[in-house]
Parts: sequence; C-alpha cells; structure tokens
Amino acid sequence: METKKKSTGKKILKWTISIILILVITLLSAPFLFKGKIEQLVTNTINKNINATVSFKETNLSFFSNFPLASVTINDIAIINKEPFLGNTLYSAKELSASMNITELFKNANEPIAIKSLATKNGEVNIIFDKNNNANYDVAIKTNSQTTTESNSISLDIEEYQLENMAFHYLDENNRIKLHLQNINHSGKGNFAQDILDLDTKTKANLSVDYNNVNYLSEVAITLDAVLGIDLKNSKYTFQKNTGYINQLPLEFDGFIQLLDETQVYDINFKTPTSDFKNLLALLPKQYSGNLNTIQTSGNFDLNGAVKGTLSDSSIPTFDISFASNNAMFKYSDLPKAVKNINIDAKIINKTGNLNDIYINLEKLNFKIDEDVFAAKGKIANINTNPLIDLMAKGTINLGNIKKVYPINLEQDLSGILSADLSTNFDMNSVEKGIYKNIKNTGNVNLSNFKYDGKDVANPIEINKTTVSFNTNTINLKEFDAKTGNSDLVINGSLDNFYGFLFNKEVLKGNFTLNSTNFNVSDFLGDNTKTQNLEDENTKTSTTNTNLKIPAFLDCKFTATAKNVTYDNIKLKNVGGIIYIKDEALNLQNLSTDVFGGKIGFDGNISTKNNNPTFKVDLDLAEINITESFSSLEMLKSIAPIAKTIGGKINSKINVAGVLDENMTPNLKTITGNLFGKLLDPKLNASNSKVLSLLSEKTSFLDVNKLDLDGINAYFSFDNGVVNIKPIPLKYKDVGIEIAGNHTFENDINYDITFNVPVKYLGTEVSGLITKLNPKDAADIKSIPVKTSITGSFTSPNFSTNLKDATSNLMKDLVEKQKQSLLDKGKDKLKDLLGGNKETKDSTKTTDKDDAKDKIKNTLKNIFGKKKDSTKN
Repeated sequence: METKKKSTGKKILKWTISIILILVITLLSAPFLFKGKIEQLVTNTINKNINATVSFKETNLSFFSNFPLASVTINDIAIINKEPFLGNTLYSAKELSASMNITELFKNANEPIAIKSLATKNGEVNIIFDKNNNANYDVAIKTNSQTTTESNSISLDIEEYQLENMAFHYLDENNRIKLHLQNINHSGKGNFAQDILDLDTKTKANLSVDYNNVNYLSEVAITLDAVLGIDLKNSKYTFQKNTGYINQLPLEFDGFIQLLDETQVYDINFKTPTSDFKNLLALLPKQYSGNLNTIQTSGNFDLNGAVKGTLSDSSIPTFDISFASNNAMFKYSDLPKAVKNINIDAKIINKTGNLNDIYINLEKLNFKIDEDVFAAKGKIANINTNPLIDLMAKGTINLGNIKKVYPINLEQDLSGILSADLSTNFDMNSVEKGIYKNIKNTGNVNLSNFKYDGKDVANPIEINKTTVSFNTNTINLKEFDAKTGNSDLVINGSLDNFYGFLFNKEVLKGNFTLNSTNFNVSDFLGDNTKTQNLEDENTKTSTTNTNLKIPAFLDCKFTATAKNVTYDNIKLKNVGGIIYIKDEALNLQNLSTDVFGGKIGFDGNISTKNNNPTFKVDLDLAEINITESFSSLEMLKSIAPIAKTIGGKINSKINVAGVLDENMTPNLKTITGNLFGKLLDPKLNASNSKVLSLLSEKTSFLDVNKLDLDGINAYFSFDNGVVNIKPIPLKYKDVGIEIAGNHTFENDINYDITFNVPVKYLGTEVSGLITKLNPKDAADIKSIPVKTSITGSFTSPNFSTNLKDATSNLMKDLVEKQKQSLLDKGKDKLKDLLGGNKETKDSTKTTDKDDAKDKIKNTLKNIFGKKKDSTKN
C-alpha cells in the first residue's frame, strides 16, 4: 500500500511538472503565435480611426511583463500630421504599451478588445492651433455612432495609465502663447468603465510659459498629487484631496473644471496652506533659492487666487490673484546680512471676463538692507491690446551686499553703490509707432565705485562715477568716469532713440564726447584665450575670444581726444578726431596723432559685418621718422623693408585695404593699396642691409652710403603679397641710377637697377682710347648704360650685371671710331699706312686687336675684379 502511494505521488509530481512546462512553453511561444494578429489589429485600428501618417517599428506581445495580463508594446511609434499641418509630429514615443486579459487575444477579429491599462514613455506630444484656429490634434476619422461601434477593434476599459519621461508642447499662434511641459512623469488610477469615478493621480514636470514672445516661467518644477472626481457624462473634473507645489511653494486647490462642446467652465480656488515668508523664496527654482532649511524668516507671504467663469472664443474666466507680505524679513544662517522691512502688495486681476481688462497692480514693494532702502510701485493695464505702463522706483542698493544676503552664484563679485529715482509712463502703441513724445520719463540713475571683472573683459573695469538722466526725448549720460588696466575714460553725451531700441529693436542712436589721458588698446583686447574655473565643474575649460564684433544696433558718434595712446608698443600723442559707429562698422574721420617725431592723419573704415573684419584707411604721414616708423609698423616694414636702413624723415600718403586678424591687426597676405613717399634729409646706412652691402661690394664706382636720396619720390603698389616699385631715379655724383622691380612680403626680391656710368669710371685704357678720338667723337662718348639685377631674398641676395658686355661693346665702338679718325687725317697718310709692307701692316693690325682685348680685361678687373672682404654681407 505504501509503495502504491509513493508511485501515485510520483505520477502527480510528474504530471504537475509537465503541465507547468507546457504552460511555460505555451506562454513563451504564444507571442509568436499571436504576433501577426496583433500587428493586423494595430494596423486596422489606425487605418479605421486616424487621418494621419502613422509609422511604427514593430509590435511585441508578452505574458510576463504585466502578468496575469498580456501586454502589447508598439516600438518607435510616430503620428505625423497631414495638411494643413503637413510634416508636424503630433505624437511620438519609443514605447506605447497596452495591457489586457489574456482571453481578449482569443476573440474574433470583429470583437472589440478591452484595454485595461495604457503606458507610454520617452516621447512627446505637440498641440498646435494655427492663426485660423485649426487644431493639429483633430485627426480622428469622423463616423456615425453605429459605424463606430461596429468598426472599432479596441474598447477602452482602462483602470490605470502612465506617462514616463514625456514632453508636452502647446502653441497657440493666434494668441501668441507657448507652453512647454518637460520631463513629465504622470500616472492615474481609476475605473473608466464607470461614468463617475475617482481618479488618483501623481504628476511631476517642469513648466515653461511664453506669452507674446516674453518668457514668464522657465523650467519651473511643478508637482501635484491629487484625487480628481470625474463625471464622464458631464465632462466635469473636481479637485478633491490634493497637494501641489510650484518649485517648493505649496498650494492647495478646490473647485472644478468642466469641458463642454464649445466652452470650458472654471471654478477654482487656490492658496498657500501656510503664511510663512519662506513661501516666497520657494517660488524661485531650487538652484536659485538656496537651502531653505537654513533660512530665518519673520512676517508673512500669502498667495491666494480664484478663477471663475467661462473660457470661450469671446470671453475668459474672471480671476483675482494676490501676493502679500507685511513687515517681513529673511536671513540665511550662513550669510552675514538680512533683508528687512519687506512689504509686498501685488495683484493680477480681471473682473469682467474681457481679455482686454487684465491688469497688474504693484501697489507696494519695498525692502531694506542695512540702511539702504529701495521701493517700487506701478501698474500695467490693457495688456492684450495696448499695454499701459506706469512704474516708479526709488532707493539705494549697495551691490556688494547682494551676496551677503542671498546665496547667489555670481561669476565675479559686484561692488558699488546704485541709486535710482525714476518714473515712467507710456503705452506700447506709441513705442511701436515711434511716437516717443507720449513716453513720460523723469529721473536719474547713479552708479559709483563700481567694479566689474568678468571673463568677457581683458581687465577689471572700475567706474568711479556715472550718472544717467531720463527725459521724454533722450537719455543723457551726464558723466562716465572709468578706468581699466592703465586706461582712463571720461564720456558724456546722449542717446536719442533708446526707447525704440529697447522696445522696437530699432538702432540705438547717440552722440558722445570721449576724453582720455592714457588709453592702452591692449587693456580692451586682452589675450586670445582665457582659462576659467567653472564653479559647478571640477575641470578647467579654455575658451577662445572671437573677433571683435561691432553691434548692428549702434548708430553713434564719438568725438574723441586722448593725450596718450599705446597700440602694440607704439606711443601715440595727442590723438583726436571723430569716430562713427554704424552698420557694424567704425568710420574714422579727421583722426590725427603725433607719433614717430611727426604727425599721422587717418580717414577710413573698419567693418565687422563679415566673419573676418575688413578695413580700408587713408594715411597721411607728415615728417615722421623713417627708421622708427618702418621698423615698428609691420605693415610698413613689409611694404618697404629697405626703409629701415634710411635715417631722416618722410612725407607719405598711404591707401591700404584688407582683412584684420583676431588681434585686430592687418593680415598682410590680404592687403592691397599704394604708398607714395618723399624723403626729407635722408641718411643711408648700407651696413644694415645685405642687399645694399652686396651692391656696394660689386660696384667699385659706387659708395652706397653716399647716395643722394634727398627729395626722392617713391611710389609703391601692393596686392596679393607682392609690392611693385615704380622706377625711382637716384643720384650719386655724376652716376645716374634708376631702380624698379618688385618684392614679396615673404622677402623674395626681383630688382632691376640701371646705372648710367661715366666712361671715366671704366679705367685708363678706355680713357686713353677716347683721348685719341677727334674732339667731336670724344664729346659724344660720356657714359654707358649698365643693367644690374638683384634677386633671391633680402637675407640672401644674388647679384648679376651686363657690365662686361657693355664695356666690350664700348671698346669695339672706340676702336672703330679710332680707325675712322685715322682715315680722316689724310688719304695719303692712310694710303702709306695701307700701302707699305703688307706683312708689317698685318702684324700691326693684330697687335691693335690684342691691345683692345687687354684693355677690356684690365677695365673689368679694375671695376669688378678687386678682392672684397669675404666676411661682408
């Protein structure tokens, strides 16, 4: 009997294990068996119900992820609008999941499948109303109720739903409203099979709101745990138990929202559950409010609101939202100072339900830090059509106290005293139409002992004192006394179009005078790169300054004077002139400066419109030191490198254009233009130039250091890195010289020098032949042209000449002339000379030719054959 029981037990265990294995295998294989049916179900449902382009990657069926329910997951699903929102994404998600009873999978194709839960994750929903009030979410295929019942393959019998990491974007083009909910995590539980149910919801998201291109809320954290009473038949949603937060500000709601066919009905009240002043700071994003657990407060902050009425095409609900504090204070325990005597009385109100009747009333805002008191009040009315603004502010703030009362992370510490006494009254229509006489402004703003040391400036900027006064027509900069590095600035003037710039994006017009005792350009440009420590990271980040960009909105005139200006180690004195800033460019007019022992005048333009700044200037150089200027200025050095060997002064006119580099200096590869110069009392030092030293070494008849350059006119033109020299006549005793050719900014040279060499420098042999000529022929032979070329580079020049050929040709010519001279002495003598012993005559003739050759050889040896010191460059 015992054996029989054991055998039966084994059989039961065996069959149990077998059944479990069969069930497991069935559950694992079922998704593959039902996959085709599920995909067909999804496709049929989409085609029958949605007028949009729908795509998805695949569908999956699982019996384990939500056991005992079966789960269908659609991956990479997207719903794309057709006209009139062609191409816009209505909905997209990495996953869309639905759960149902397993038995639902065995229904016929015509039977609806009941969905128990829905979930979607990692996606977004975009709702758009265009200017014609068309909505992009209206994509459902319209059918009559009977057809709908028969055609639907899915029925919603939902008990719970979930959104995970979703985004919601709302755009109303007609009313210029943008709303964004990011990082949405929301869940709801309730029996939607009933007409009346309680929906238990939990929500977290970040809210941003823009109205009329103005941002009012940015990434504000909101949470709401609420039980909503839902009446599906009447589309009514009632707030029951709820706890909500805006950032860290707690709010309680009661009332309802009802969605009707054409309208929405609101009756909602909300308030802060406590009156602690800490609630005001809790409105700020957490990263800006600091640790509220360490804050000491007294006084109150109350936020109360009521929204009641109908939202339709012609009306909005009335509302009354108030913010109030009385004699409050706060102090962070780890900071030294407190903000005291805080009083706030502000309201946002609409009493009529008319969109035009919204107004904001700031009846009171004041506070005190140490002995500094600041107060403001104002009103903004008629917001929707023609906003009317009436504001006033008066008080003093020590900027250095900001970090002492509030835990704000500033890139650099602020210091200085700001005081203001301002009032303004205007309407936006007047601003937009440029009727600035309707803007009533009075008052002053003063800033003293201010210091700024940000990453965007080369040196700390210290403003000793500045005063700005406001009136209806202009804003006057009464004084601006500042210093940065070794530079000082004093500016005063006026802005004529400040309100058009501020409100209507018009150009900012101004007229100023600028004075400086010392102005160092490097104090404003700084280094190309700056390394900064970012406080929120444990790394160092290198940032590169971009080229100087002149703002397009500026249209200003500066009448400038500066006693001393330093630019790239060049000292300028008595700088003055007019600078116009307009159209992203600096226009220079009648600028002048004392420099290099003379004076330079400037006229031109510097434009930053393109990615690479360009310039075009005309320079007038009067009696400036040649060596100093052509050694100090890289551009002049490249145009005329030989000038560094010349002492004395020069008058010159230079026209040049090109591109500026990142240091706002000319990129020499891009410059074009011309230079005309007249030398005054010049003195040449050939030893400073290898080219001149080589020329002196190779020409025995020329002492380069004694060239007469006084009054010489030189003309250079340059383009594409090549400088062309128009022929320049030079003087050396009775030797005529003319130089022409070109060189490059890379120091390559190709000069042609023509010498008109008197024959007396060609040696005694040549002179002796000339003396044997008749006076008339001798007078005709005074000099010969000799062509010389210098190539290579300024550091390694090469010399070549045709002097040998020129002298040889001269000797041949002299021999022929001498023969002719002998013939002219008398036919008889010539006849005797030719009629004598023939052998003797032939011997004499041969000797003459040999003598001529020897004379040429000796002449060249005297001119070019003398041995030079090999160490000379």
